[in-house]
Amino acid sequence: MEMTTQTSATGSDRVPRRRGLTEEATDAAIDQACRMMRLPTTRGVFEANADAAAREQMTYRGFLAELLLAECDDRARRRSERRIKAAAFPRIKTLREFDFDANPNVDPRTSNALAKCDWVRRGHPLCLIGDSGTGKSHLLIALGTEVAMAGFRVKYTLATKLANALAEAADEMVLTKTFSGPGRAGRPRSRPPRRRTPSRRWPAPLLVLR
Repeated sequence: MEMTTQTSATGSDRVPRRRGLTEEATDAAIDQACRMMRLPTTRGVFEANADAAAREQMTYRGFLAELLLAECDDRARRRSERRIKAAAFPRIKTLREFDFDANPNVDPRTSNALAKCDWVRRGHPLCLIGDSGTGKSHLLIALGTEVAMAGFRVKYTLATKLANALAEAADEMVLTKTFSGPGRAGRPRSRPPRRRTPSRRWPAPLLVLR
């Protein structure tokens, strides 16, 4: 079948239209366009969504909105997954898994309020204090996961490791780079490093929010 191209003009916008494409050619064109524009979610769901739109007699605008929203939702999910992975949590923990009955001193309302991340937006610190086995690490990882899902960059580390890194950074006067940039591997030293005994204090885990 011969394909014809028409142009629709609205004001100064001119959008070329291709008519006469077979269904197979249309699907192939959509697949190729999605690859070129890096729309993997749209590429994966457009056929099923198109069939559903035809059955439900959805408008063109409604169909397009469904595709775009699906792409946006999936991109947000992938960004959250990348932030959680970059946080380097030692294991997966969620607030839903936390046993509040076994830890009566932990108020679930407080934990749920902290999960909204208002304290992060206000720049407030969070310190979890308690005996061993009371769920501090679980809560820390779970809250850190919520913070990452809210769009903030998170880094899980041990207080001893952070203290030693800060001591090294202070010696080299690169504290800013320690928090804002990548590692300093391979960076030439201006003077020999001091010999330091690794700190044994503060063995608790920390979250560094950037």
